[in-house]
Amino acid sequence: MTTDETPLIPDQRRELLVKLLRGHSVLSVHQLTEMLGVSHMTVRRDIAALEAQGRALSVPGGVRIAGQQLHHEPSRVDKSLMDQPAKVAIAREAGELLQDHTTVYLDAGTTCQALVPHLVRRQGMTVVTNDFTTAGALMGIPDIEVIHTGGRVEPANRSTVGRLAALTLQQLALDLAFISTSSWDLRRGVTTPSAPKVEVKQAAMAGASRSVLLAGSAKYDTFGMYRVAALTAFDTVITDDGLARTAREALLAGGVDVRAAGTGEE
Repeated sequence: MTTDETPLIPDQRRELLVKLLRGHSVLSVHQLTEMLGVSHMTVRRDIAALEAQGRALSVPGGVRIAGQQLHHEPSRVDKSLMDQPAKVAIAREAGELLQDHTTVYLDAGTTCQALVPHLVRRQGMTVVTNDFTTAGALMGIPDIEVIHTGGRVEPANRSTVGRLAALTLQQLALDLAFISTSSWDLRRGVTTPSAPKVEVKQAAMAGASRSVLLAGSAKYDTFGMYRVAALTAFDTVITDDGLARTAREALLAGGVDVRAAGTGEE
C-alpha cells in the first residue's frame, strides 16, 4: 500500500487500516493483506487490537469501521444476497421458539423470511406480517392463516410501513413478534434510517407477549437516526456466531439475553 519500503510499525499500520476502512466501510482480510503487504495473521492481530480499542469490528471474513451510521438501507434484492449462512443459522435458532396454534408476527426483511421453512412444519399457526414476499411464500400453505398489515407500500423493501400498518397491529394480540433490524448496538439499541418503520416495529412489540430481535452480527455497532427500542426491551436477541466475543460479553453484562447461532463457518 505504501510507496516507502520501510515496514510500518504496528501503530502506523493500524492507523492506515482505519483510514482504509473509512474509505471502504468494510474490507476482507484478503483485501487487507494485499493493501498492507502483510500476512493474514498480522492483519488479524491488527483487527483484534483495533477491536479492543473500539475502533473496528470483526465481521465474518473481514472487518468494518466501528460505529458506522446508516443513512439508507440496501434494497430487498441486495439484502437477499448478503450473509446467507448467518440468516439460516438465526432462523434455525429462532425456529426453536415456535409452538403450534400460536399467532406470530414476522417483520419485513430477509432474515425474518428465513423462518418460513420452520413455520410450515407447525400446526394451526397464524402469521401476521408487513412483508409481501413472506406473505406470498406462506399463502396457500395448509394450516397457516396469513394476515398482512396493509399500509403504505415501500417498493424497495417489498413491505408496508407507517401509521396504517401500525394501526392493524394495534388491533391484534400476538404471542410472539420477530423483529428485524438494519442496525443495532448496546448503547443505542435498535435503530433505523427509515422513520416510517419505527411505529410498525413498536406496535408489533407492544402487542406481543414475547418479542425477539433477529439481528445479524454484520449489522452490529451500526446505527440509524431513528430509535426503535433498547435491546433490553426484547426478551431475546438472536444473532450469529460472527459476533465478536467482546461484544457478546458486553451485551450479556448489559442485561441483554443474547444467543449466537452457529453458522458452521470458520
